[in-house]
Amino acid sequence: MHVTEQTTDGATVEIDDAPTDTAEAASSRPSKIERLEAEGDIAADYLEELLDIADLDGDLDMDVEGDRASVQIDGADLQQLVGRNGEVLEALQELTRLAVYRETGERSRLMLDIGGHRAEQRTRLVALAETSIAEVKEKGEPLALEPMSAFERKVVHDAVAAAGLSSESEGAEPKRHVVILPA
Repeated sequence: MHVTEQTTDGATVEIDDAPTDTAEAASSRPSKIERLEAEGDIAADYLEELLDIADLDGDLDMDVEGDRASVQIDGADLQQLVGRNGEVLEALQELTRLAVYRETGERSRLMLDIGGHRAEQRTRLVALAETSIAEVKEKGEPLALEPMSAFERKVVHDAVAAAGLSSESEGAEPKRHVVILPA
């Protein structure tokens, strides 16, 4: 449908393919959960092909966690897909996000975990954050942590916020780090 409207100042505004009501607009778009599930499906297909090419066995599990799609790969001998300090995992996640973008045209926040690496990392980072939070509360002074990846900083920021304090990221990659601020 093509609609032309004239504003009060005499300007003409053209609207193409505008649904006639909000119910029609809502029914024509997939829900957020459906979009995230579709992202997970695209990512899983991409990763399955990658595992086949690399001749690796792995079980893929897709989920929607909060506001992002999540794909977990489990199996024996997948450490090479994690790499030292998770560098290969980070690269695979970015490649997978690009594959999703290529299919959907939308930026993906997909989270990839291989062999439980991120889950273990999250547990370790929450423990580090709790210890650091206690130190900041005790001393009343800001505390700068070691440089971290974006994923690691997000986990620490979330733990700090849950404890009722605030934090900020400072510095430039690869030395970007979290500073926990006193109340």
